[in-house]
Amino acid sequence: MADVARSGQALLDEIAVTECGPGQGAFWWLGQHSFIVKAGETVIYLDPYLAPSAARQTPPLLAPEAVTNADLVLCTHDHSDHIDPVALPGIAAASPRARFVTPRAAAERVRALGIPAERHHGVSAPESIDLGGARVTAVRAKHEFFDEDAKLGFPYLGYVIELNGVTVYHAGDTLIYDGLLTTLQRFRIDVAFLPINGRDAERYRRHILGNMTYQEAVDLAGELEVGLAVPAHYAMFPGNMEDPRKFTDYLAAKFPDRRSWVGPAGRRVRFGAEGSASPEQGSA
Repeated sequence: MADVARSGQALLDEIAVTECGPGQGAFWWLGQHSFIVKAGETVIYLDPYLAPSAARQTPPLLAPEAVTNADLVLCTHDHSDHIDPVALPGIAAASPRARFVTPRAAAERVRALGIPAERHHGVSAPESIDLGGARVTAVRAKHEFFDEDAKLGFPYLGYVIELNGVTVYHAGDTLIYDGLLTTLQRFRIDVAFLPINGRDAERYRRHILGNMTYQEAVDLAGELEVGLAVPAHYAMFPGNMEDPRKFTDYLAAKFPDRRSWVGPAGRRVRFGAEGSASPEQGSA
């Protein structure tokens, strides 16, 4: 029977009962570049964007104060749809065991949101940190520019997360740059979350920093031979959109052996040893 899209307590209940044996994981897309990943018993929130806003095209699936199951919260950079000033303090209060990982350059911002220093871990690329059975490796991201700070490091990051025998890559907001493929080829990536909304002069003039295009995201996923390629960052804000079907169609044409998934937010997708995104789960 196909998994269905869930929200609120039904989503949290599903996460709780989802079993992930060795070499297995599951994820739920929350919209934009936000994901929940479960592997083993560890629940990770990636760029949780849960604040209500009139600008959103889709409502939040969870209220921050309902998120009682977070073990790790990873945020890629200090934009409000990635370091959400509503979500982070809400999750911190509801999940007192949760630890937070952000760019070191965002440490003051995170402290201002009330996240205790002992629960916050600031990193920069290419550092790795071991937390609760997960190994998190920071990968520099180029959100139009690297904007590296001589003392604090890179303000834009992606993360490679290794736990329970699976490997997840969350690209954060980034362009393709020399060295990204080589960095990622050190890992066997089971699932990659990739932005596809691209960039142009009109958006740049509105201070909307750009990401890779869907074609560039396809090339990265294809050359990395990822187990499952998942497009993201495409359907939240007017004027910063892309059609994910272009990603899946181009991937199928250029790299027919690579799998992709596009589906509704809140639907469970399994990956790893048992295979991922079977047809009933909405794979493309």
